[in-house]
Amino acid sequence: MARLLGYEEVAVRPGDRQVRHLAHALRGPLLGRAALGEELFAPLMAAAVHDPDPSFCRWFVEPAVYGYGRRRVMAALVAYLRTGTDAERAGAERAWYCAHVPVRPDRSPAYGPGGVRDPALDASRDVQDDWLEASMRVFAEVADPGTRRRVVRWLPTSREAYPPRLRALLDRTRASARDDPDPYVRGWGASADRDAG
Repeated sequence: MARLLGYEEVAVRPGDRQVRHLAHALRGPLLGRAALGEELFAPLMAAAVHDPDPSFCRWFVEPAVYGYGRRRVMAALVAYLRTGTDAERAGAERAWYCAHVPVRPDRSPAYGPGGVRDPALDASRDVQDDWLEASMRVFAEVADPGTRRRVVRWLPTSREAYPPRLRALLDRTRASARDDPDPYVRGWGASADRDAG
């Protein structure tokens, strides 16, 4: 990321405090641009997903939402959730929260020319449904308790929050959650059962 933005002298080690300072230094220039080049999209998403701190992954997600639109950012996070490693899935879940950042014309010139934003950039209902589906499929397919807990945390308990095409999958997810050894997951299942009744 840093080299793509012209920061040539980047000699930091993972976990080094300097990494955090560098990330903070990049945030301003990213938000200050009227447009972000295509070459920055994948590195921004990778930086967001691989940042272990939920507070700091926003530093990469927010400029991406402004520059490329909420829809595209969310679609990239769905892809990480579907096909990523457990660590990337965890990162996608952290970044998903940040992808809901409100967009305002006074926050970044990338908002849109003359303070006008194309609504299609942020139309994301179908992508949010894709997230629900991917989350339930990951819950069904993955044995790792931490991953299962993280994905269920983002699933609404209300049946009405799911489109009709996902309700059978929701029923299977609820049934599986009822018998899960993790008390948090069982609690989600019990809440979903109450909301379904």
